[in-house]
Amino acid sequence: MALRTKPARVLVNLLALMGLIFRPVSAQALALPPSLPDLASFSKSVYDGQVGVLRGVYVQDVLAYPIVQQPSYNASFVSNTDGVVTEFTPATQTGNVGLLAHNTLAGKAFANLKLGQQATVIYGDGKTETFVVTKILRFAALSPYSVKSEFKNLDTNLTISATQLFSDVYNGPRHLTFQTCIAYNGNDSWGRLFIIAQPVR
Repeated sequence: MALRTKPARVLVNLLALMGLIFRPVSAQALALPPSLPDLASFSKSVYDGQVGVLRGVYVQDVLAYPIVQQPSYNASFVSNTDGVVTEFTPATQTGNVGLLAHNTLAGKAFANLKLGQQATVIYGDGKTETFVVTKILRFAALSPYSVKSEFKNLDTNLTISATQLFSDVYNGPRHLTFQTCIAYNGNDSWGRLFIIAQPVR
């Protein structure tokens, strides 16, 4: 059944923010993979001819992952396949790119992303779009298992609502957002990590 009301859509988006919290691992930078393909080779490996459909994301010396899409009306779906990231449908609906991954799987590499690095997304027809990382945000969830949880920014100590957090990281002019979870001190749902990248002009 289609979600027809704004409250229902908001609830789905908040559930999606919660959807990555059930897999424990801290978002700490890990050793880089021993080898990755170059961008041209990776682009060929994910090519399937589909126009406008994201099929891969590449960051030199950090990650080269295929992308899968969420099923219709299931914005909490995140792939359980290692080395695969999931396109976040609500971000697409705002005109942006959201990429989700569990922090025990592909999301482990997100913690290795740094300011100034370029991330390239590849479409099924071979078209590419490149972004540069401009912001890294880390939040503690004050009520980790509640969709109404507030979030504390670990850099500024400011606390915001889940609705405001979603708006801050997924709304606005064209950009790419990587999202995974942060576990800390034995709490596997302790926080969230967002890496935001702006288009390269």
